[in-house]
Amino acid sequence: MSGLRRLFRNARLIDPESGRDNIGDLIVVDDRIAAIGAKISGDGLGADVEIIDVGGLCLAPGLVDMRVQLREPGAEHIESIESGSRAAAAGGVTTMVALPNTEPPVDDVSVVEFLARRAREVKLAKVHTYAAATKGMEGKELTEIGLLTANGALGFTDGVKAIADALVMRRVLAYARTFDQLVIQHPEEPSLGGAGEVNEGEVATRLGLAGITPAAEVIMVERDLRLVAVTRARYHVAHVSTAAAIDAIRRAKADGLPVTCDTAPPYFALNETAVGDYRTFAKLSPPLRGESDRQAVVAGLADGTIDAIASDHAPWDQDSKRLPFSSASYGIVGLETLLPLSLELHHNLHLSLIDVLRKLTIAPARILGLGVGRLAPGAPADLVIFDPDAKGRIHTDEFRSKSKNAPFDGRPVQGRVERTVVDGRTIFERAA
Repeated sequence: MSGLRRLFRNARLIDPESGRDNIGDLIVVDDRIAAIGAKISGDGLGADVEIIDVGGLCLAPGLVDMRVQLREPGAEHIESIESGSRAAAAGGVTTMVALPNTEPPVDDVSVVEFLARRAREVKLAKVHTYAAATKGMEGKELTEIGLLTANGALGFTDGVKAIADALVMRRVLAYARTFDQLVIQHPEEPSLGGAGEVNEGEVATRLGLAGITPAAEVIMVERDLRLVAVTRARYHVAHVSTAAAIDAIRRAKADGLPVTCDTAPPYFALNETAVGDYRTFAKLSPPLRGESDRQAVVAGLADGTIDAIASDHAPWDQDSKRLPFSSASYGIVGLETLLPLSLELHHNLHLSLIDVLRKLTIAPARILGLGVGRLAPGAPADLVIFDPDAKGRIHTDEFRSKSKNAPFDGRPVQGRVERTVVDGRTIFERAA
């Protein structure tokens, strides 16, 4: 037996795919999980096997983040594949999928190949990419979905823009269906949401800011669901944030439509009051909603309507955020806070620990058609070791990301990543 051999001993093994949650051992040989069980002997692995005593901490599949903006190519001063991958490693994320809203956008095979090559060079987290659904993400002319699929694109989306034209969306869905590809939609009807800055309601009125009606989300979702019923294409709603949209998705699933969705931590950890007195770090798209919608997101996660949790990592430099509210960019960073904020659902007794991890691992992996997100012999050795009960606070100045735009600075959390492993290699280990 040659190559890398590691024995992770005395771990709380949590595998959402199989339902495993018990103390045991896990053996990694080279880049694969070789064995997993209650008590595994290291005999036969050779004298140079590395034994890592996990000390009863949780050992789970590495997190699969299905919505990340990496800014490379075009804006590497804000984030790069390398800095984003370091942030992912610190957050326990072993696989991430980048949005196509780069400069140039991912609407051509050459950009897909560039991103794959850069990820191989950086050699940290696994980086995949979506491709643009329309050329230049302008919502008019379709991209070469078949060619982009053949070269590794994992799905098709216009990123932070909704595909507004119903006929174009129908064509995208029909074309994607031919290749069994996923279409991801930003759920906001642009003519209703375009002029707004925060959720329509009391906070918008008090601050004198233009509001975005929550109806903008469900109108887009319900339109698309009608088109999915016609085309039978696989359709995914990104960062759902309203009760009405969640209800529409719940009904569509009950009707057997091939529909999935995700949300992001701010939509269950914050509500619109986080905007406070013009806090641009809490300016998001979709905007933070009212408390009843936040509770509906939690309920949608608990009953399984919402399939996955994604970081929705959207880095910006200070020049983009430290501006008057109406001029500031939308979005926050999220790779390094994804796990501790998601664990709040467990600590607040909304979901079990294994159910939280399911939405961060095997559920997004299955939606994306990736063979990661599970602990099983033969599976990639992509692992996260974390302490679910470690108390601490979020400190944005400690982020590995180049950008620090998050509304969570100083927030108390429980849960800390101790080690992240990709293909058997440790890519992050917390300093003692």
